[in-house]
Amino acid sequence: MGDDKYLVEMLNIHKWFAGVCALRGVDFAIGYGEIVGLVGDNGAGKSTLIKILSGFYPPDEGKIFFEGEEKHFSSPREARKLGIETIYQEAAMVPKMSIMRNIFMGRELLSFRMGPVGYLDIPRMEEESMTALQKVDLKLRSPHALVDELSGGQRQGVAIARAMYFKSRLVILDEPTNNLSVKESQRVLEFIKELKKQGISSIFISHNLYHVYPVADRIVILSHGEKIGDFRKEETSVEEITRLMILP
Repeated sequence: MGDDKYLVEMLNIHKWFAGVCALRGVDFAIGYGEIVGLVGDNGAGKSTLIKILSGFYPPDEGKIFFEGEEKHFSSPREARKLGIETIYQEAAMVPKMSIMRNIFMGRELLSFRMGPVGYLDIPRMEEESMTALQKVDLKLRSPHALVDELSGGQRQGVAIARAMYFKSRLVILDEPTNNLSVKESQRVLEFIKELKKQGISSIFISHNLYHVYPVADRIVILSHGEKIGDFRKEETSVEEITRLMILP
């Protein structure tokens, strides 16, 4: 059994690709309602670790516990059923589809079902999508606006609103401020704080320590597939984290 004081606990995680060790004995935990910054240089193992947690890869060694119970994910769908939602840089959206369709993609609301055929409840999805956006203080003109028309920060906001609507327990944000303006980056950081207010845990992966540090409760540092640091924010500084990240 894992420690049920954590929402998620990953113990002694190893992963190899074609004989190359991507992760070596990594322990990683996320508490309830906690924001964990996951940092490290390119090739540190951050993406591999979150892809294991979100069901894309199985670990070659090690165990994953969710609320103290061991779990084996064979697909991202299984992780999502538990409430683990991953938001990538591009927010995993279909640009030529509406905000509403993107929020409910694969999880559409039905008005009724007749045999194998279900009928979409468009009015309810319109209303629910706008309510979801309002909860992250994202003021968009219509649920039928195309995602293609949104800025990068607005797309991240829609993705976070979707995660909150579907009662995600853990949201993994992979470089959510990458290629955004200063103003939009600050808006995304506000979205992440809103997740915490809702009791949702999050993992914030970024190269930009000046974005991670202000919002994280705890910061975990990976280097060459190993964990080399795990600090409460008040125990460290941007300068100390930077020093550890650039160690050979």
